Amino acid sequence: MVIQPIAIVKNNRHQVTDDFWGDVESEIELLPHIPAEAFNGIEAFSHLEIIFHFNKAGQSKIIYSGHPRENKDWPIVGIFAQRKKNRPNSIGLTTAELLRRDGNKIWVKNLDAIDGTPVLDIKPVMKEFLPKTEIRQPVWSIELMKNYWH
Repeated sequence: MVIQPIAIVKNNRHQVTDDFWGDVESEIELLPHIPAEAFNGIEAFSHLEIIFHFNKAGQSKIIYSGHPRENKDWPIVGIFAQRKKNRPNSIGLTTAELLRRDGNKIWVKNLDAIDGTPVLDIKPVMKEFLPKTEIRQPVWSIELMKNYWH
C-alpha cells in the first residue's frame, strides 16, 4: 500500500501536546502535485474530516494497550478504545470546522495536528454519515477531553 500526502498543516503548534487545541487555527495547503480545483465546492460544507499522519509519533513507540495518557486513575484499554497517537498505522482523524478557502489553501478550526503534519485525505462531513443512534462513551474519556478543545 502506498499513501502519499496531499497537503501540509501549518499552524502555531510545534510540539506534540494533549490539550488546549480550541484556539488553534490551521492552514492546510495542497502539495504542488494536487491542483487547487480539488477544493472546488468545499466552501458549501461547514465541517471536514481531516485524515493525517502522526509523523512525529515514531514507529518504535507503538502501544497496544495501557492507561490513557498514562493516568493510572483511568482503566487499561486497548489502542482501538482510545485516540492515542502511538497507533499501529500512525493515522489521525479529526472533524474540523471549515473557516475559509483561498485557491489551494483552506483554513480550519478544531484540528489537533501540529505544524508540518502531512494530510492524507480530506472529506466533507455529511449528516448522512454521522451516527444515527446515541453516542456512548466511558466517564474516563469525558474527563480526558475536559481541556482538549479549551
